[in-house]
Amino acid sequence: MSNYILGVDQSTSGTKVLLVNNEGMIIHKKSKGHKQIYPKPGWVEHDPKEIYENVKVLIDEVIKESGVSFHEIKVCSITNQRETAVVWNRETGEPIYNAVVWQCRRTTADCQTLKEKGFEQLVQTKTGLTIDPYFSATKISWILSHVKDARYLANQGKLLVGTIDSWLIWKLTAGKIHATDYTNASRTLLYNIYTLEWDKDLLEIFDIPESMLGEVKNSDSIFGYIEDESLSIHSLPISGVIGDSQGALFGQKCFEMGSAKATYGTGTSVMMHTGKPIKATNGLVTTIAWGLNGKINYALEGIINSTGDTINWIKNELQLIQSFDEVESLADSLPDNQGVYLIPAFVGLGAPYWSPSSKAAIIGISRNTTKSHFIRAAVESIAYQVKDIIHLMETESDIKLTQLKVDGGATKNLFLMNFQAGILNKLVITSGVPELSSMGSIYLAGLGIGMWSSTDELELLAHNDEKFEPMMNDEDRDIYYNGWKMAIEKIVVK
Repeated sequence: MSNYILGVDQSTSGTKVLLVNNEGMIIHKKSKGHKQIYPKPGWVEHDPKEIYENVKVLIDEVIKESGVSFHEIKVCSITNQRETAVVWNRETGEPIYNAVVWQCRRTTADCQTLKEKGFEQLVQTKTGLTIDPYFSATKISWILSHVKDARYLANQGKLLVGTIDSWLIWKLTAGKIHATDYTNASRTLLYNIYTLEWDKDLLEIFDIPESMLGEVKNSDSIFGYIEDESLSIHSLPISGVIGDSQGALFGQKCFEMGSAKATYGTGTSVMMHTGKPIKATNGLVTTIAWGLNGKINYALEGIINSTGDTINWIKNELQLIQSFDEVESLADSLPDNQGVYLIPAFVGLGAPYWSPSSKAAIIGISRNTTKSHFIRAAVESIAYQVKDIIHLMETESDIKLTQLKVDGGATKNLFLMNFQAGILNKLVITSGVPELSSMGSIYLAGLGIGMWSSTDELELLAHNDEKFEPMMNDEDRDIYYNGWKMAIEKIVVK
């Protein structure tokens, strides 16, 4: 008889729920989008109540449609969009404001003020991160400062805060458990990744009461049990809690030091498993890869704000294509890019530039430029940004990568995969296992309850990878990449 894991994947654009058997095979999945809220330019919000309702609907539908009995499902895992912050009332369980999303840039000026006060080095020394609107702390401070009575209620111990995993755990356990895992905690700017505690100096800098924060646990811990009576399944343990990018790193089975992956989503996280912490500079961040069997593993990460979102912009705002299926053929219809580059700094630039005030631009347009050039430039921009980060990681870690494991929707674009391999001059491997972030959390949950005994056993699970060899010649690689660097220089705001 098979045993099953229920996996919740709460991402920026929507929620998926999967049912996976003990052979690591997805037997059923469903997804549901949620509203993207843009109150002002550069502001991005989600409704946390809508997100939780979607989670509940999907859990019940997946269980019902799969035909699997409740007693065969052994655990529920959670992977989530990181850095997105939710503040809710401890007594009512109601959010006091929308979730402020990782993409949101409303606190750019606040971050600049903190840097001018000289806090940057202290924050980076303790968290491995830079002071940037991307991370959670200034989002939380903004909510406390702008929502009526929020600061007073927080100081009275009546408010709780967390990333989306904490919100879901709280709701699923009927308000009994307030917790997060090491990976999500490490993205808040409030957690010391070396002492493994909420840091009093950081809490003081961002003016956030420690009473708002949850307990931090290993990803393979048992976080609590599903007790929401409105769900069809009860008393199911929750384990395998991990941020989506680290989940993909684990799902790609990057268990060895120096192995790396890129997850193409709305944005892209490029992450290298370093085992021990390597203090990053020049725009990379040091982060916790996962906590497993009581041991903390670390990673280097480079963050790209806009990759898949750039293609969404081409389709939805510019309306240059009717379907995403057109992207590959149009990009591949040109012999080269004719010097046209798209810099997708819609919400600033991440690593290695960390320029939140930069604006997007299209450079190199001539009278002969067609929509195919725009589309090819959009696709190429993804590959260039990944190369920027890989080059920086190799320099910072003194580790040379021989291959890059990739996942996410954009891996279906063969033009992008071949161009990525060519511009990197490295082997690119797309995973035959779908839903890597989900699978990483599911693997961890299975380890947490003993369904699998070790990562060695996970290596034996079926996979059908596809490999893309670098075919680009050195001269073309230099021309393409040098053109990108010159285009970047024109728009970076120092």
